[in-house]
Amino acid sequence: MPRGGKRPGAGRPKGTPNKVTSDVREAFASLLERNAPKFDGWLNKVGTEDPARALDLVAKLAEYHVPKLQRTEVTGLNGKPIVVQSIENDDRI
Repeated sequence: MPRGGKRPGAGRPKGTPNKVTSDVREAFASLLERNAPKFDGWLNKVGTEDPARALDLVAKLAEYHVPKLQRTEVTGLNGKPIVVQSIENDDRI
């Protein structure tokens, strides 16, 4: 057995969701679905007093429904930077 007490391959396979996390997400999704008709009224009430707070609440709730996109790095050939050249417009064309 390797140092640290775990044998290779022990435990949950990489990428497998944790059962508790999965249950909490399902419960939260259910809560949102049951209260969806009320959200409009709640947001209108908050927005009347503090529009910025209402937008903040919408943004925070959206993170649970629409996942954030990961950043993507675009590189040139072999990971080198992309070179952009500007060519002056020529009337000869």
